[in-house]
Amino acid sequence: MNLSILQFSPGAFLAPAVDWLNTNLHPLFAAISYLVETVLSAIEAALLFVPPYALIAIVVILAFFAVSLRAAILAGLCLGFCLLVGLWTASMQTLALVSVAVVISVLIAFPVGVLCSRHKTLEAVVRPILDVMQTVPPWVYLIPAVMIFSLGRVPAIIATIVYGIPPMLRLTTLAFNQVPKVFIELGSAIGAPPRSILWKIEIPLAKQTLLVGLNQCILLSLAMVVLAGLVGAGGLGAEVTRGLTRMEMGLGLRAGLAIVAVALLLDRLSRGLLDRDRLPKAR
Repeated sequence: MNLSILQFSPGAFLAPAVDWLNTNLHPLFAAISYLVETVLSAIEAALLFVPPYALIAIVVILAFFAVSLRAAILAGLCLGFCLLVGLWTASMQTLALVSVAVVISVLIAFPVGVLCSRHKTLEAVVRPILDVMQTVPPWVYLIPAVMIFSLGRVPAIIATIVYGIPPMLRLTTLAFNQVPKVFIELGSAIGAPPRSILWKIEIPLAKQTLLVGLNQCILLSLAMVVLAGLVGAGGLGAEVTRGLTRMEMGLGLRAGLAIVAVALLLDRLSRGLLDRDRLPKAR
């Protein structure tokens, strides 16, 4: 018996599907590319238009008044490090890319996670899909993205969004499943509409788990930054790739530490802004 008959090649099915998408939905993909490029370019231009020292001062002042003194000091140290190691432009490019990817990931994952907590059938359907999304090596996401959107920042951000959705979606579902039913029943008993129960009862009670999901989304999105450098996304990922290909350990280490600085900046500021009720204890 010829065992080659039993072999399964996903590419035999996916390649024609991608070709069909490129042929029939090219205007849609072109519009998505234009929109993503426009948004990213606008954010990068805004970040790079302001002189580095002025931008650091602005972020520190805003972090102090909006979050806490500790967050302001950390923001200054993170941005100052990116400037001192000579990777300011790449850091701003990465900051723009990750910020857009995280926002889109949250906008997709949060409502789907809420629906999964409401409907167990939907959760049962979504769970194995999330298992596959988190098990597949992250660089695999770049292959179909590059085939559809070509090289550049667009496939990088698409792959980053796909990679960042699962942790946020899982933890959103978990957060709402852990909300004590007695509070929801109490809200219904006093005549509160479902929207008020969601925003005034469930979300405040689920906030800490939601913040963990946001943290994981940010970290995994930054983990994709290095791989995104392989497809011409620029930023710190390109510097890490350059350090690897040229065997320049110093450049790779500086870029890696800059990625850590950007991760700390995004995580602490986002956590502080969304958890203001606990800020007096942190000051």
